[in-house]
Amino acid sequence: MLAALIPNVWFFAAATAVTYVADWYLHQRGSYLVNRLGKVRAGLSIRFLLRQLMVILLLARLDLAESPLFYAAVACFLLFYGLQAPHGAMATLSRLRRTMPVVTRNVDLHAVRIPDAPPGALMRRSAEKMLHLDIPAVVGVLIAAGTGEDVIGYAGIGLTLLLALLYLALLVPYVRRGRLAPPAPAVLKAVDSWLREYQPTVVLYFSGSNESAYQGNMWLETMSRVEGRPLIIMRERGLVPQLAETSVPVICVPAGTHLMNLDLSTVRVCLYPANVGKNIHILRVPTMKHVFIGHGDSDKLASVNPFSKVYDEVWTAGRAGRDRYALADVGIRDEDIVEVGRPQLEPIKSWTGAVKNPIPTVLYAPTWEGWDDNPGNTSLLLAGENIVRRLLNAADPVRIIYKPHPFTGIRSAKAKAVNARIRAMLEKAAAERAAEPRWAKEASSAAAGQSAAKAELARIEARLAQLAATGRAGGDDAEESRLSLADPVREAETVRLRAEWNDAYWRSFGWWEHRTVTGAQPKLYDCFNESDAMVSDISSVVSDFIASGKPYAVTDSAALGAEEFKRQNTAVRAAVILSNGAEELDALLAAVADPAADTLAGARRDLKTYLLGPDEPTSMEQFNAAVRALSAKAEARNLAVAQRIGEQAVVAVPDAEAVTSGVGTGDPQAAVEADATADPDAPEADAAEGEAKAALSEGTSSVR
Repeated sequence: MLAALIPNVWFFAAATAVTYVADWYLHQRGSYLVNRLGKVRAGLSIRFLLRQLMVILLLARLDLAESPLFYAAVACFLLFYGLQAPHGAMATLSRLRRTMPVVTRNVDLHAVRIPDAPPGALMRRSAEKMLHLDIPAVVGVLIAAGTGEDVIGYAGIGLTLLLALLYLALLVPYVRRGRLAPPAPAVLKAVDSWLREYQPTVVLYFSGSNESAYQGNMWLETMSRVEGRPLIIMRERGLVPQLAETSVPVICVPAGTHLMNLDLSTVRVCLYPANVGKNIHILRVPTMKHVFIGHGDSDKLASVNPFSKVYDEVWTAGRAGRDRYALADVGIRDEDIVEVGRPQLEPIKSWTGAVKNPIPTVLYAPTWEGWDDNPGNTSLLLAGENIVRRLLNAADPVRIIYKPHPFTGIRSAKAKAVNARIRAMLEKAAAERAAEPRWAKEASSAAAGQSAAKAELARIEARLAQLAATGRAGGDDAEESRLSLADPVREAETVRLRAEWNDAYWRSFGWWEHRTVTGAQPKLYDCFNESDAMVSDISSVVSDFIASGKPYAVTDSAALGAEEFKRQNTAVRAAVILSNGAEELDALLAAVADPAADTLAGARRDLKTYLLGPDEPTSMEQFNAAVRALSAKAEARNLAVAQRIGEQAVVAVPDAEAVTSGVGTGDPQAAVEADATADPDAPEADAAEGEAKAALSEGTSSVR
């Protein structure tokens, strides 16, 4: 605006370029500011319109208001703005009409015709792409205003309108009926047909925010090995792309009404990894037994949530989980708790007692800040920087792997800032270590191997991308639901490649280099196997790490004192307890360096059994035994209910002759006589039998 008022064409051009770049950058980053601008009526289309108005103002201030270029620019921007309406309508129609009521993986939907999706280049951020087509007009008009060559302005105007019309023409074929997804009833009917054919018996039911995908992913391997016919039911579309590779059928049903109408009559056990509100949509089904399995075993309050009373059983890893509920006294009966171990912990390697590399590796894996301001939630706020600083300044060199919780910083700006500072500390320390002669020599000798590992990583990632791309690039949920079918060969290759990727990842940098690990890969358990000790907080990470038998430390961030901290938190009974100053880290490092100094080794072995259960039978065997036992209970319950409903239906449905003979009028003798003389082959008897069967069917499928 200032450049237009002065007026100065080239100042205006520079400012305009900045606004274009800033808009692009904010959208690329997914900035929260974009959302806020929309809330204050400065949304995307308004910002572009204001920029175009400033161009008109500039022309007016340059005394070009009576020139043909001025009128051409006004007409162009008006037409361009008008073309955005049909563009937005077609893009929205295509997107909405291609949104199926379910998103599936490994489910055969051949019964319905699902056409290819529009190219991603047309649909991804389509409004932003359409608006940016004004660039040729804006650039042409500015050049014309600055040089007097109006023909350049006309050319830019013509190009903008031509590109906008071309965009509309490209969208037209994709709003035809034949290019849209099948109607919801047809899709749901196909899903029900598949369910009746597949007859699932065990369901993993998962719902949550986009950040909670790990809670479901940790159970995928277990579900692929569970006895029976497993099925994964999800509720949020945004979580499906974050689901790890699995051969287990997946159905994402966002609408509660659609979920409640699915034919799940063959399911006998439903497993819940999280306590969320949408659980109620399937908890209402009485023909299956409901089990809370959680997404980790820890002494956090979430592990003894009173909501657990709604489930038929609560499965814990070991005796500690049972005792935890008894101590909390939140209404969970002891007979409803079943110890099944932790099948996910099989990849964790047991400690040999020796350091893996020439210097020890310490994993720092703090949990997130939680939903309240309890100082015991995370060590990051009060102790995080002290822990990292003391490890960096240890008498003998230590390599640090820092893996923050995925939720870190989503609620607390302080936690987000501390996380950023710790990462900066490690980057600086890594750079300083690389400059030291000893480590420079190690880096030189390892350079060839690291280069080969990086090349191997690139090769594996490219192949994994090929295996993951089951459809065309840019395919939407509907198209992927059609194409994403289980392929045992592809799955086996993916498993092998991920193992090779993990090995190459750790070889791609030096065993002395500090590292911050974020994202889905490498997994937390891979970090366990690479480290010799761990520092963490009260969370399931500690319980899982105990499976390795390695020394560990836990921070008493709430300053309860070591004895009280151990009394309140089972998982720290074999840990080095750290104060917020982290002065006690020397004891942890001593235990790693010298087995004779490891005074807590025996306590860790005992605690492992208490927390995670015995090594024999294996966790998977215990898990499957629990599934079998609960399935038998569900079957027994359903048979008993079916029998009662059948008996009640036969008694409650009289034939027509009985009604006319006094049945239901309060005359018992008339009812008996009518029953004795009734013709079993009469149409009324057939109708009564049919109604009884219908009542039985409805009772066993929990429709009523």
